[in-house]
Amino acid sequence: MRNLTVCAAALAVAALAGTASAQDAQVAFNVVGTSDYVFRGFSQTGEDPAIQGGVDLTIGSVYLGAWASNVDFGDSTDAEIDVYGGYRWESVGVAWDVGVVGYFYAPGSNSDYDYVEVKVAGSRAIGPLTVGAAAYFSPDFFGVDDEATYLEANAAITPADKWTVSGAIGKQWLSTSDDYSTWNAGVAYAITENVALDLRYYDTDVKNVPIASDRVVGTVKLLF
Repeated sequence: MRNLTVCAAALAVAALAGTASAQDAQVAFNVVGTSDYVFRGFSQTGEDPAIQGGVDLTIGSVYLGAWASNVDFGDSTDAEIDVYGGYRWESVGVAWDVGVVGYFYAPGSNSDYDYVEVKVAGSRAIGPLTVGAAAYFSPDFFGVDDEATYLEANAAITPADKWTVSGAIGKQWLSTSDDYSTWNAGVAYAITENVALDLRYYDTDVKNVPIASDRVVGTVKLLF
């Protein structure tokens, strides 16, 4: 779910207040084609394209979902499958989101790639501008790391109909590997209610690691 922040924001159904009922249930699907699958500044596909897809179920303020993508870590691992869930609500003008994300990799490798993160996120809309922040924590992170924490600040603005400009700055703290910072900025255009294009620049402060170098990524999203 490495592009989950962008995809979930585009696909999320607004949380309904009060007790959920069967009539509240809504399902959304997405299919994404991208020139590079970048997660927190690192290419997950060896700088090659990816095909991704997911499904989101919202029942009142509760949401559940699953998402998958091809990956390339230079070993036998070919796919990432994420399962997530959480609760959204609004308080004091802030939209809150708490949840859990499980990252699973197939067909597996000699490394312990699978891990779980808990997240807390909040955002506030001020006219056409939305600002937010999110925190993620894993007690047993991807690969050789144990505890890991990721903090991000993000913003998005809609300067004109169908256009969205957005960006984020994040810091990843790792128990074994070196900590690093990452950032991205881009523009999205909604061709229709169900088709969107996104062009985004990514970079990190990691040196001499090609998959963490700066890059421009183009993405096409189908939402239904």
